[in-house]
Amino acid sequence: KLDRLPVKVGELSYLGADLASYEGLPMVAIVGTRKPTPYGKMMTEKLAKDLSRAGVVIVSGNAIGVDVIAQQSAIQVKGRVISVLPSGLNNIYPATNRPVVDKILVNNGTIITEFEPGHIPMAHDFLHRNRIVAALSDLVIIPEAAVRSGSLNTAGHAAKMNIPVFVVP
Repeated sequence: KLDRLPVKVGELSYLGADLASYEGLPMVAIVGTRKPTPYGKMMTEKLAKDLSRAGVVIVSGNAIGVDVIAQQSAIQVKGRVISVLPSGLNNIYPATNRPVVDKILVNNGTIITEFEPGHIPMAHDFLHRNRIVAALSDLVIIPEAAVRSGSLNTAGHAAKMNIPVFVVP
């Protein structure tokens, strides 16, 4: 639960499973639009569940829409999730995703941030979060995205780090 003491590693703080427990595990980011179509939602659920069943850790940004759908889908099949927050650990953003974050922690997952406790996210913080999502991942999948979106920002960070980016047609 969120009442545990956070761990600080360099500039990152986290709650939940120790980051060392992910050593050697494949990690795939699933990010996308806040307003997925039924097809985008279906593909997000399928990808997150299938990958989780195969032992892949799902990484996402805890945003409304594709991100939280991916997190919930992974948890449904007992998969592990790393959720990167644009806020402090004690200020889950968006607050509506607090129940999902609690489930991530109960299911051997981790929430991680570069922001200090109490930090309330500003617009540019979401772009900073996206770089961490990409950096943690071996692959980025975008099931559906808007023309101007944070998921495309995540894809740009991944491309700069030579991390493959896949999109759903």
